[in-house]
Amino acid sequence: MRPVGVVWAVVVAAGTGVRFGGAKQFADLAGRVVAERSVSACRSVATGVVLVVPPAGVHPAHGADVVVPGGSTRSASVRCGLSAVPDDVDVVVVHDAARPLAGAGLFRAVTDALTDPQVDAAICAVPVPDTIKRVVDGVVVETLRRAELMAVQTPQAFRATTLRRAHRDESDATDDAALVEALGGVVRVVPGDPANLKLTSAADLERAAAICGAGAPWEAAR
Repeated sequence: MRPVGVVWAVVVAAGTGVRFGGAKQFADLAGRVVAERSVSACRSVATGVVLVVPPAGVHPAHGADVVVPGGSTRSASVRCGLSAVPDDVDVVVVHDAARPLAGAGLFRAVTDALTDPQVDAAICAVPVPDTIKRVVDGVVVETLRRAELMAVQTPQAFRATTLRRAHRDESDATDDAALVEALGGVVRVVPGDPANLKLTSAADLERAAAICGAGAPWEAAR
């Protein structure tokens, strides 16, 4: 095992929030802006934080060290953030601003996984409770093995050199781990947290506010 080194985080907050009905990353959550909570959560492991915001308009830093405009896709936005990370950083944590309840334990778990020199990236995930079927044109073509399925969350941690290489050809993916997988990299999975909600609707924001109001243990640690 070896020390993980210098860690920076990229918080992706460049989405338009179509399903939410607005910029969810800048909504109020129990008295704090969603993006501010996500930036603050990264501070548990990161020396510096880059906040990637929508390309149009002027946006405050919400506690980040650097603010950069994003791109037309999530992957493009991550690349914009990655370009602002210093070259001498060892590990980059990528976190979606829309997951403001991610606790410090998740950040430590994914970065600690990189103390294993064989691991290129680490993600947190939770088991899928439902039966999942692959459907084409409204017809079931396959029932997937639920025991092999996980719902992936952020934060995700990467060796900086690996993440930069994964983004070199400007490919798109729903998460950065998929780009590392495409390189043949080793992606370690650590237990996620069911309470690590992704805000996609107003109802999700209400649920998150209820969790904050209940005094969730990770709130006191921030």
